[in-house]
Amino acid sequence: MAYAIGVLILVVGVLVSIALHEVGHMVPAKKFGVRVSQYMVGFGPTLWSRTKGETEYGVKAIPLGGYVRLIGMYPTPDAVGNPPVRGFFSRIAAEAREASAEEIRPGEDHRAFYRLSTPKKLVVMLGGPVMNLVIAVVLLGVIYVGIGTPQSSTTLASVSECVLPAGSTATTCTDDDPISPGAAAGLEPGDRIVSYNGQSIDSWDQVFQLIRADAGRTVPIVVDRDGQTLSLQITPVAAERPQVDENGVALTDEDGTVLTTEVGFVGISPADELVRQPLSEAIGLAADGTWQTAKAVATLPVTLWNTGQSAFGGGERDPNGVISLVGVGQIAGEIGAADGAGLAQRVASMLSLIASLNLALFVFNLIPLVPLDGGHVAAALWEGLKRQIARLRGLPRPRPADAARLQPLALGVFVLLGGMSLVLMYADIVNPITG
Repeated sequence: MAYAIGVLILVVGVLVSIALHEVGHMVPAKKFGVRVSQYMVGFGPTLWSRTKGETEYGVKAIPLGGYVRLIGMYPTPDAVGNPPVRGFFSRIAAEAREASAEEIRPGEDHRAFYRLSTPKKLVVMLGGPVMNLVIAVVLLGVIYVGIGTPQSSTTLASVSECVLPAGSTATTCTDDDPISPGAAAGLEPGDRIVSYNGQSIDSWDQVFQLIRADAGRTVPIVVDRDGQTLSLQITPVAAERPQVDENGVALTDEDGTVLTTEVGFVGISPADELVRQPLSEAIGLAADGTWQTAKAVATLPVTLWNTGQSAFGGGERDPNGVISLVGVGQIAGEIGAADGAGLAQRVASMLSLIASLNLALFVFNLIPLVPLDGGHVAAALWEGLKRQIARLRGLPRPRPADAARLQPLALGVFVLLGGMSLVLMYADIVNPITG
């Protein structure tokens, strides 16, 4: 049940993100006088709709996207000089122009999208992706500022019963294993370390570093247990433990062998606690996530090829590779069903997942290919460039850019995206990312 609830929350989050993306297009379009005839979440058959004013608002059966219908997206045949129709692609463009022109009511040509200035077109077309970016920043702000992020606390989560050799895979102690210093000192899970060897303790890293440097020395340790202060004596033992970098990642040599060193060890581990962060952390994370997503999009052909090979030819998936909505749904289900995670941590993980999806939508929609928003942005910029060149050269204002000529490209991109989605969904079903 928890798994299904996680998936359901994801579906709702995606639908809300799509709906707000389309609001980002619709609001400025209406502000600039463009008639918006439809606002729809989803594709396919209409499940529900209501007309308010001049716009039909509705929900469709397939929740894989959405759209707003802006009248006059493409210039009319007259506006672009009635270009001749020659060949298959030319006919597709002509049909797109005619279909767009049919949406323009008599006397409303001035309300057509193609009549907007270049800056206004950019505001309308960028409104959707920018809305996704805003959603991501808001969600990350809720996580970092409102909920907090997990950090190691000075409260103990567990106390080992014995000292196991470095690299041991054993999960239980035997009679031959020496008792751990933590257990010998009487430490218990839930104890909060107040001081160590006379030093007041403020963080787990402070405890960690002090213990590592005290092998063989008996030192006093003060803990708070259920509101009572206890003074204990503890003697860290010398144990071989992996060397780690500043991020806590184990260091290895050229052969991949984990490097070890002899340090003090007592056999205790910290409990995580949620610590609230400043808003700047959320903004920084959104910026870094955007950059990482952009790099992933730039290498998408190679990543998709590798994913296809792993799906159809076997082999492990790249844990940092792209996934489909099926894979995202699996992650959402695992978050919902995670054992030992508190409600706040599950909420934070789910919001983080939805924020990541919105960052992906922001970056992906900026690709300068129709039918993506970035394709319409590129067309508007081209039109604006032609107008500026004509103005500087003292030439008559050029005709509107014939964006309908990009319609054959849009169909090709649509087929390509559909094929990519199918490959990723297949890979997420037969060879999902694990670990």
